Amino acid sequence: MSAPLLEIKSVGKRFGGFVALEAINLDVARGERLGLIGPNGSGKSTLVNCICGTLNNETGTVHFEGRALDGLPANQRTHLGLARSFQLPRPFTSLSVADNLRIPLIYAVRRRSQLILSPQELERRSLELLAMVGLEAKARRSPRDLSQVEMRKLELVRAMAAEPKLLIADEVMAGLSHSEVEDIIQLLLQLNGQGISIILIEHIMRAVMSFSQRIAVLVSGRKIADGKPDEVVNNPSVVSAYLGQ
Repeated sequence: MSAPLLEIKSVGKRFGGFVALEAINLDVARGERLGLIGPNGSGKSTLVNCICGTLNNETGTVHFEGRALDGLPANQRTHLGLARSFQLPRPFTSLSVADNLRIPLIYAVRRRSQLILSPQELERRSLELLAMVGLEAKARRSPRDLSQVEMRKLELVRAMAAEPKLLIADEVMAGLSHSEVEDIIQLLLQLNGQGISIILIEHIMRAVMSFSQRIAVLVSGRKIADGKPDEVVNNPSVVSAYLGQ
C-alpha cells in the first residue's frame, strides 16, 4: 500500500482553555475523495487551518507527501500542492475576475514548476478555468459585479488555479440551488478524475454522500467516525451527535 498523500497524527489545538481539536488522526490517500462533516463548532475549520498553515497545531504532526509541514507558512504549503477555498469568498476586488486567477498561476504554479508563463498562456489558462464554472463571460468584470453564487464559483476556481495535489473545498455549495450543487459536484468529480485528492467540507448531506468515497466526522474537536458513507451516517454516535436524533 502506498503512503498517504496527507497524514495527520494526534493533532491538537487549544484556544486558551477551549479544546478545539484533540488527538485527531486522519489520512487522505492519493486520488481520494474524503467528506469531512460535523456540526458547527466541531473543529472542521480549525483542522483545515492547521493543515493549510493558517494556524499552528500545538500537538501532533501534519505530513504532506511524507514531508512534515509543522511550522511551514501557508504560502509554502500552497507551493507544495495544498490549496483550499474559503467559506467566505475574499477575491481581490481591485482586480478583474480573470486577474484573480493569475495570482495563483504566477505565485503557486510557477513557483512549483519553475515555468515562466507568458501573458498569452496566463490568459488562456485563466479563461479555461473560468469556463469550467461558467464565468468566462465575466472575465473582465470586477468581482463586485458577481452574484453570491458566482462569488462562490470564483473562490473555488481560484483554488483550482493553484493546480493542487490536494484541494480542500470548504462549504463551496452553501446557498446554491439544486442544479448548481449538482454542477459543483460534477466539477469536483472531474478534478478528482484528473488525479487531485479532495476533502469536501459541506453541510449538504446529499452532496457529501454523492461525492465522497469515505466520510470522517468531527464533534466537539474529536473524530467520532471514519469510514464508508453508508456506514458513517448509520453510526449511532453520528446520528446522535451530528443529526441530533
